[in-house]
Amino acid sequence: MATEPVRWPFRQRAAPADPGKAYGAPGEGRSGLVSLATVIGLLFLWWAVTAAGLVKPLFLPSPQAVAQRFFRVLEEGFGGVSLWAHTAASLWRVFASFALACATAIPIGIAMGVNRWARGVFDPPIEFYRPIPPLAYLPLTVIWFGIEELQKIVLIYLAIFAPMALSARAGVKSVAIEQIHAAYSMGASRGQVVLHVILPAALPEILTGMRIGIGFGWTTLVAAEIVAAKAGLGSMVWNAAEFLVTEVVIMGIVIIGAIAWAFDLLMRRIEALAVPWKGKV
Repeated sequence: MATEPVRWPFRQRAAPADPGKAYGAPGEGRSGLVSLATVIGLLFLWWAVTAAGLVKPLFLPSPQAVAQRFFRVLEEGFGGVSLWAHTAASLWRVFASFALACATAIPIGIAMGVNRWARGVFDPPIEFYRPIPPLAYLPLTVIWFGIEELQKIVLIYLAIFAPMALSARAGVKSVAIEQIHAAYSMGASRGQVVLHVILPAALPEILTGMRIGIGFGWTTLVAAEIVAAKAGLGSMVWNAAEFLVTEVVIMGIVIIGAIAWAFDLLMRRIEALAVPWKGKV
């Protein structure tokens, strides 16, 4: 005679797994240790190549030489300008251009997403100049704006503007039509729909566009500071390259990359706080 299985009164059924947890969501998990190991590995490879003499110091100086040059420039400056002044000048140009792009590109991108007239007016010029590298229209900015600060800010601004505007437009287009219809059915006006439905839903794409835009701004910095810049990290790198001071070239590249990386981490933190639902719905 078959016997029934024993049912223990204190045994509870396991809670259902969250979506994607049973097999592991793609890309889930922390990668900080992997990133740290990658950085250490690259530094070790750099040291090993230079210590073995596989590359001449003129082309690739050792990490020790770059570090020594950094402290020397930190104390004495380069080209008659302190390292702090070089850094401050570049930060001012990039973040002034970034702030100007935020004030103009985001509203224009949202307008392109919600209004066909705005899309018809702004889409052709943005799509036309977006693939053009900044070096191509650098001479034109010099002719139009001279060689002072305005020319450098305009050049960096143009590099940031397009990705931010297009990301804002893509964010507007990603809003579910059911949300818009629900808002209209409850008596919301067109302005209220844009402000309370479309803008919050588009915020993840807008923040992503800001991250991409500031990256384009840093990549354009050296081109912007080629023309008659008295101070700036890009100007320092360019002048060092002309005199074959490779340690300063690498040092400047590392500083620019570190600042851009730190700002990207800050933007990721802001994104996590502002749109905690991203990737969860």
